[in-house]
Amino acid sequence: MFGKQLGIDLGTANSMVWVKGKGIVVRDPTVVAISTANGRVVAVGEEARMMLGRTPGSIEVYRPLKDGVIADYRVTEAMLRYFIGKVAGRFRLFKPTVMVGVPAGVTTVEMRAVYDAALQAGAKSCYLIPEPLAAAIGADLPIGTPRGNMIVDIGGGTTEAAIISLNDIVLSKSVRVGGNKVDEAIAAYIRRKYNLLVGDRTAEEIKIEIGSALPLDEELMMEVRGRDQVAGLPRTIPITSGEITEAIAEPLDSIISTVKSVLEKTPPELSSDVIDQGMVMTGGGSLLRNLDRLLTRETGVPCHLAEDPITCVVRGTGIALENYKILRDTLPHL
Repeated sequence: MFGKQLGIDLGTANSMVWVKGKGIVVRDPTVVAISTANGRVVAVGEEARMMLGRTPGSIEVYRPLKDGVIADYRVTEAMLRYFIGKVAGRFRLFKPTVMVGVPAGVTTVEMRAVYDAALQAGAKSCYLIPEPLAAAIGADLPIGTPRGNMIVDIGGGTTEAAIISLNDIVLSKSVRVGGNKVDEAIAAYIRRKYNLLVGDRTAEEIKIEIGSALPLDEELMMEVRGRDQVAGLPRTIPITSGEITEAIAEPLDSIISTVKSVLEKTPPELSSDVIDQGMVMTGGGSLLRNLDRLLTRETGVPCHLAEDPITCVVRGTGIALENYKILRDTLPHL
C-alpha cells in the first residue's frame, strides 16, 4: 500500500496520531488558535493551549471538539490538515490512509462530519472505528474470542462503557461527562465556597495534583491562586484533597451510573465473563486516584487500569487499520 497509514484519536482534550512503523508521533492538546482578521491558523496543539485565556482581540482560541464530537467543522478540518501535514509532509506524492476513532454514541451526521473533515484535510481514504472498540484493541483485550470484555473509556468529553465480543460491540452506553466536567466541578466548588475564580487549566492542575475519587488516608494540600470575586484582586488559598473528593462527586456519579446501566443490560453469559475478568479502564480520566477502587466498590466487579490508558484508543486505531480485513464487517460504513 502506497502512502502512510495513520491512526488518529480526535479527543476532546488531546489528539494523537499513530503512524505504521513509527508508533505515536503526535500528541497534542485539541486546541487551535485562529486569526480573526483572515481566518488563518496561528497555532495548533500545545502552542495554542498556552494562549488559552491570554489572547488579544486579533486571535481566537478554539476547542473544536465538544463532548467527543465536532463542534466547529472548519477548525477541525484545519487541525486535521495540520496533523496530516506534520506526519506525511506538505508535498506528498501519495495521500495517507486514515482510521479515526469516534464515540460509540454518535449520530450518522456526526460520523459523516469526521469522515468529510479527514478527506478534506488530505486523506486518500478514511475509516471510522468506535472508540470503545479501539480502546479494547489498544488495551490488548481478547476481543476476537466469544467472551465478554468490558471496557470503560473515560476521555475529556465523554465516558463510554461497552461490552465487546467477537470483534464487535454487544452493547454500549455513552455519557457526555469526562475529565472536563470534573475540572468544571472543581472550579465551581472553589467559586462557591471561597468566592475565588480559577481557570480551566488551574482546575485541571488541582485534579492532577490532589484529586481523588475516594478520601485519602493522608490528605494532600495545595495552594491555589485565583481572582477574588468580591475584591477583584488576586488571592491564594489552601485547598485539601478531601474538598476535591467532595467537589467531584457529582460527575463521578454519572460515570458510575453509566457503568451500572451497561452491566444491568449485559446478557447473563457475558456477565459471568465480565465478573471473571473484570472491567478495564482506559482514557486520561481513568488516571484519577482511586477511581478503579470506587468503581469496584460501587459495582462489585473488579476494575483494572489499562497499561498506558491515555494512548489505548490511538494504538487501537493503528492496530485496527493494520487488521482492517478482519474488522471490516463490524466497522461503521458511510
